[in-house]
Amino acid sequence: MFSLHEGSGLLLLLLLAGLQGAAEARGAPPCSPGFSEDLYTVVVPDITEKGWPLFNVKFVSCGRGGLVRFECSNPSDFRIEDNGVVYAARTLQRTPAPASPLLIKAVDTTTQQQWVTQVKMMPPTQVQELAVPPVMSKNFKEIVFPSQNVDSTLKRIKRDWVIPPINVPENSRGEFPQELVRIRSDHDKNRSLRYSVTGPGADQPPTGIFTINPISGELSVNKPLDREHIPSFHLRAHAVDLNGNQVENPIDIVINVIDMNDNRPEFTHQIWNGTVPEGSKPGTFVMTVTSIDKDDPKSANGILRYKILSQNPESPSSNMFTINNKTGGIVTVAAGLDREKVPQYTLIIQATDMEGNPMYGLSNTATAVIRVTDINDNPPEFTAETFYGEVPENAVNVIVANLTVTDKDQPNTPAWNAVYKITGGDPTGRFSVPTDPNTNVGLVTVVKPIDYEINRQYVLTVEARNEVSLARGIHPPKQSTATVSIKVTDVNESPYFDPNPKLIRLEEGMLPETTLTMFTAQDPDRHMLQTIRYSKLSDLANWLRIDPGTGRISTIAILDRESPYVKNSLYNATFLATDNGKIPASGTGTLQIYLVDINDNAPKVYPHEAEICEKPEPNAINITALDGDLNPNAGPFAFELPHRPQDVKKNWTLTRLNGDYAQMSLKIGFLESGIYEVPIIITDSGNLPMSNTSYLRIKVCQCDMNGDCTDQQHIMAAGLGTGAIISILLCIIILLILVLMFVVWMKRRDKERQAKQLLIDPEDDVRDNILKYDEEGGGEEDQDYDLSQLQQPDTLEPDAIKPVGIRRLDERPLHPEPQYPMRSAAPHPGDIGDFINEGLKAADNDPTAPPYDSLLVFDYEGSGSTAGSLSSLNSSSSGGDQDYDYLNDWGPRFRKLADMYGGSDD
Repeated sequence: MFSLHEGSGLLLLLLLAGLQGAAEARGAPPCSPGFSEDLYTVVVPDITEKGWPLFNVKFVSCGRGGLVRFECSNPSDFRIEDNGVVYAARTLQRTPAPASPLLIKAVDTTTQQQWVTQVKMMPPTQVQELAVPPVMSKNFKEIVFPSQNVDSTLKRIKRDWVIPPINVPENSRGEFPQELVRIRSDHDKNRSLRYSVTGPGADQPPTGIFTINPISGELSVNKPLDREHIPSFHLRAHAVDLNGNQVENPIDIVINVIDMNDNRPEFTHQIWNGTVPEGSKPGTFVMTVTSIDKDDPKSANGILRYKILSQNPESPSSNMFTINNKTGGIVTVAAGLDREKVPQYTLIIQATDMEGNPMYGLSNTATAVIRVTDINDNPPEFTAETFYGEVPENAVNVIVANLTVTDKDQPNTPAWNAVYKITGGDPTGRFSVPTDPNTNVGLVTVVKPIDYEINRQYVLTVEARNEVSLARGIHPPKQSTATVSIKVTDVNESPYFDPNPKLIRLEEGMLPETTLTMFTAQDPDRHMLQTIRYSKLSDLANWLRIDPGTGRISTIAILDRESPYVKNSLYNATFLATDNGKIPASGTGTLQIYLVDINDNAPKVYPHEAEICEKPEPNAINITALDGDLNPNAGPFAFELPHRPQDVKKNWTLTRLNGDYAQMSLKIGFLESGIYEVPIIITDSGNLPMSNTSYLRIKVCQCDMNGDCTDQQHIMAAGLGTGAIISILLCIIILLILVLMFVVWMKRRDKERQAKQLLIDPEDDVRDNILKYDEEGGGEEDQDYDLSQLQQPDTLEPDAIKPVGIRRLDERPLHPEPQYPMRSAAPHPGDIGDFINEGLKAADNDPTAPPYDSLLVFDYEGSGSTAGSLSSLNSSSSGGDQDYDYLNDWGPRFRKLADMYGGSDD
């Protein structure tokens, strides 16, 4: 049973490292490093799992820290950590006690000094028989409670105690691990127990902060704690025997981290922005600044106080604002805020913890920028008392004058934007004063036409205000009202007809040169004394004429209501009136003539053509009449057939259906097919009735049982439609154009071919001409020669040999043909060279051959050249003196030239 009471079996001690060290220092000999016992007697369970803690040995290091290393004599079964706790290296079962104890050695890694102790391990049964408790360190300070008898049933004597929280200061700098508390159970007197703790900080993240010695139950902290990270830990302590059986109920251990003042206040913003209206009264709230301290807010470490360190500018007072030292609220404490003088204040705010204690508290600062907002405490004032302007009459949407004002309030705000209002001098509302949004200027604008003849000058009273009302207690000054004097200038205005349009009522049929009415215009410029001239602007039927000086309207043709220019009996004509001003002005007027109908149109039959069957049955023709006049000068109509010719009434009968329609039908039983012109007399109902004889073209035809014509004349000849005919014509035209283009192209190609040919009449050409020959071809490499002709010249076809006696007139003179060598037809691969050499010699001795050995083919140049042969040319007097005998030395091919130029006349 865990307990803190003296009679309980569990001992829980709060051991402060400093107090324990002081207690050990009083009356104790100088520290000597080594094991606390020379021989440890420990109890091990019958079965030990791998990794179980078995016991611990205590080594007094005397401040050596982690310089001591532990070793055991049986590392295959046991493992010892740096803190002296021995663990099972593998699963162990109960065996007879070893003859020799386990040796534990401590080695100083710096000086290599060694210390050795012995551990004697005993099973639990042997401990009960001997009734000897295991030996613990005799130097360890602990509180021993009186022993308590416990029966075999482990009956509970007292209830568990509630363990008070353990307080640990954060940021401790002491040596670690640092012992916090020792846990003991009263059952450890008769058995070996193992202690452990669970929970966050022990075996749960963050792990490794707290550890417990499984043998002694010492709970230690291994590193400094941070309250701002984890303010408290909740652990559970457990006690089990060597077999893992729980011997005590777990107890809860609460470890509270005691706060230290290790955090400065931090403002949530380094720069705070606030506004306050100008003219605000003292006590007006501005804004609130806040700061956060990570320390415990329930302690003085986290309780903050605010204050203002400085104010810039210090105008009109150095203490215009104050701050609530607890809440951080900033308010005004003095009057005199004026945006036009000081638009902005900058305050340095300080926050200090420890309730503002300047000696122990930590501080931080921030900047508060307070902008003084504008209110309408400055009315707009005109820059002049009177403004002047000028405007021509009848002008609309014209700016007459610009009104300028000054306002000290913030520009482009409702307290600065001006609104202008005309308060006098404009009873008819002919002016308005809108505001230019960019310049705040009032634009005096004419919105209705002004007549110079009525008013030549206007004097307006204009008041300027702001979009928002003035602040309380401020009244508009005299400068907020101005006078605007506007002069109206006279311009030449257009004459105007009155009334316009003018309507007159006349009967149609008015004869020419009849005076209809006077249509005159008035000049609004009464003071200019101008004359007006009239002219006709629009008269579609050309019926009217106007007198240029008087405006008298008369006719020049008969007025006809049935004219296409008359719509609904109304005819419109437009006239122009022009004054004689320096810049003439003109105006138009419309004369509307309502023409009253008279009976001046005779009726006509309708329709003009119709079809009817040869026999009276089964159809007839319904006809009516068309009359251009209106009722009562039109219908009802009277229809009748004339007496002549006589066959009209003999063949046809006309029956009146009503006042507008009649029916025409055959009177006889049969009428031969054909087209008949039937006269019909139609009379209207006018006051003076008018009659007219109209001809109805009737086609008589054979009909089927439905009354439709079936004869050949009625049937439309089969053919193509209009669209198809047009398409065919277009195709024919396109085809003709193509043929014509082809013919033109052929003719042009023939002309080009003829132009390429050399057409020169040799009889008419008496000049020395350089004639253009056809291409002679390239060299031997470019020609496909038949070398077999060189090997067997005698195999040439007879057709290729020119007959004797047939020659051109311009050929060279006839000479005996040279005897060229004939090559044998027998094939021999090497005789081609001999054959060519022999032929070359024969050509050199041939007087008819050219002075070179090339065989050229020329076009025919014609005959009868007046120049003659080049061989007949004599050398000039200068060339005759030269000696050409040296050409004989060049070979037989140049002897001809020597004979031509250097020889005698022979």
